[in-house]
Amino acid sequence: MTKSLFIFICLLQQVTGKTQIIQERIPTDNRMRTGIDTIVQNAVIAFINDTSRVGLSVGVYKDGKIYTYNYGSLEKGKQKLPSNKSIYEIGSITKTFTGTLLAQAVLDKKVKIDDDIRKYIDGSYPNLEYQGQPIRLFHLINHMSGLPFFLPNKPEIFQNANYDSLPFTICHIQKQYSRLNFFEDLHKVKLDTVPGFNFHYSNAGAQLLGYILERLYKMPYDKLLEKYISAPLSMKSTSPFYSKNELGNLAKGYNNKGNIMPYNPIQLEAAGGIYSTVADMLKYVRFHLNENNKIVALSHKITWGNIKDFGIGLNWQEKKVSDGNRKIWQSGGTFGFSSYCVIYPELNTGIVILTNEADQTAQGGLEEAANKIFESINKH
Repeated sequence: MTKSLFIFICLLQQVTGKTQIIQERIPTDNRMRTGIDTIVQNAVIAFINDTSRVGLSVGVYKDGKIYTYNYGSLEKGKQKLPSNKSIYEIGSITKTFTGTLLAQAVLDKKVKIDDDIRKYIDGSYPNLEYQGQPIRLFHLINHMSGLPFFLPNKPEIFQNANYDSLPFTICHIQKQYSRLNFFEDLHKVKLDTVPGFNFHYSNAGAQLLGYILERLYKMPYDKLLEKYISAPLSMKSTSPFYSKNELGNLAKGYNNKGNIMPYNPIQLEAAGGIYSTVADMLKYVRFHLNENNKIVALSHKITWGNIKDFGIGLNWQEKKVSDGNRKIWQSGGTFGFSSYCVIYPELNTGIVILTNEADQTAQGGLEEAANKIFESINKH
């Protein structure tokens, strides 16, 4: 036996051993019959073997074919294996839906993408400009508006916060907070630099864009989503609301200590409030891989930065990777869920991973798993 063959066999045994561990300890519907089954299994091992994780759903779209895999449980301590119909919060991936709706409004000639946002807000807001430069529509979805992280702006609740109780505090504040309160507080915002200059993550910006879209179309956000995205794409389980007959498919969300976390308040629907399934999200991936669609193409158009190093479209993050191919992605995190969605238009490939657990490492772990899947399937 040659030295190289011996090393190969040892490596193979290590991978096989890890696969056996995951199969024995964690329920899965991955039958390990094909090459892509093995690729996905090996890619998610490190993530799902973390004892803080609960459930995981993986979707892969490659050249017109779809592959789905599920691991763990919808509910901690119970044997409730997720399925393609399991419903997760997708967090800030929601903002790409809101960005797509903005692109729709541009194509419908209701707005121009660089319009001053004050054209679409009642009342006077001289505070929403800096040195004569206003906040423009695309700033609301690329985090360059200068608006706070949340409205009401309460930075003190994040100082020395107890992260077991903070989600419940935020939910309580938001549930008592009306649209009227939002626009009253918008008058109090003070910009400290020219919009479009500094990146400052803002849920308030996406929330405001949702309100503007509702005014333009005279339709609530959930109906806009249904009319222009979920109904045309047959994404029947994708909505800021989950219906009563779907409660059995709804995953419970947890933090890294295994504590059940609250769902996002509906006030944040345009910023991070959409629920979806891995099956529906693969339809969304297929939709966004088709850049012949003008709405898709506009939602991918860089509004800050550059495609060579790093750029932002209508909330999509983008850069060129190997051989000049583009990677377009967005992750999401709520109080109890983490998510990751990535597409490679030139390679007709997309990956979605959803999990019902949130912590500081979860989104990065999902991205790492997706990168491994992509790298492996594009070697074959």
